[in-house]
Amino acid sequence: MDIGVVLQCTPPASRVIDLARRAETYGFTYVWTFDSHILWEEPYVIYSKILDETRRVKVGPMVTNPATRDVTVTASVFATLNEMYGDRTVIGIGRGDSAVRVTNGKPVSVAELRESVVLLKDMTNGRAVQYKGSNIRLPWANDARTEVFVAAYGPKVLAVAGEVGDGFILQLADTQIAEWTINAVREAAAAVGRNPDDVYICVAAPAYVTDDVAHARDQLRWFGGMVGNHVADIVSRYGEGGGGVPKALTDYIKGREGYDYNEHGRAGNTHTNFVPDEIVDRFCIIGSVEEHIRRLEELRALGVDQFALYLQHDDNDATLAAYGQKVIPAMKEAVLAKT
Repeated sequence: MDIGVVLQCTPPASRVIDLARRAETYGFTYVWTFDSHILWEEPYVIYSKILDETRRVKVGPMVTNPATRDVTVTASVFATLNEMYGDRTVIGIGRGDSAVRVTNGKPVSVAELRESVVLLKDMTNGRAVQYKGSNIRLPWANDARTEVFVAAYGPKVLAVAGEVGDGFILQLADTQIAEWTINAVREAAAAVGRNPDDVYICVAAPAYVTDDVAHARDQLRWFGGMVGNHVADIVSRYGEGGGGVPKALTDYIKGREGYDYNEHGRAGNTHTNFVPDEIVDRFCIIGSVEEHIRRLEELRALGVDQFALYLQHDDNDATLAAYGQKVIPAMKEAVLAKT
């Protein structure tokens, strides 16, 4: 299993770059960032510096969107980064949340997201596309290779991930919900003649290595609020229990009354009091090193290829080190020097 880290672009950028550099030293294979250009600093600029100061990690957004970013610009950015640093980029994309809502915009439609995924896959890899009535391509991107992962919770976007995505991103670590979403993605892939195993599965969630579980819950309760924004969209579209969406995902938002994006992704978010301890425990990974390994083994058994940990709490350095020194080595396949 690959292990990635998800960073906020909270200033100073030098801190983000330092965490990325140390993550590679510890054995992390992916470095992701939030992409919300008003709430935090511009990630596309920071990627270039991260890539310049690392040698192996893949870098990209978790997640960008086609509403605030024209897909042709995004394609050119990542194709350029690949030309500069080798094929070390990945694009996570969704319909749009904080980057869109802060400016009173709306998430794009499922059809627009699907079209954007196809355009990004083709353009970043040098293939021609039809765009606004023109036949265009990046002629210098012939040797590039960028994968596009689709972030999804609801049935229609899960189908997009399976039908056209190189990968699927689920932003929570609950095994019941993970199993349902992974099955939906694989079924969609098979339905269009793809090998379901070709869709890379990434689960992303906050992780906190600690013996003080109560404190960690309070630090990570923000995540249930963030996920709740997406769940509220699903409920408004399908109704409670509609679309086959499991009650384990939708029931907890009944007490949700509002959300302040000024506190988005922040420990101590005052608009997440509706999130119960049970949800924090299921959606996040909290506890000893052994507990983290146990949860990751459960996810790997479901077919998860990568766990990407959100590093937004008050003990980031210790959790990063614990993963690098203990969790990542435990998740690697043992290879004998002599047989």
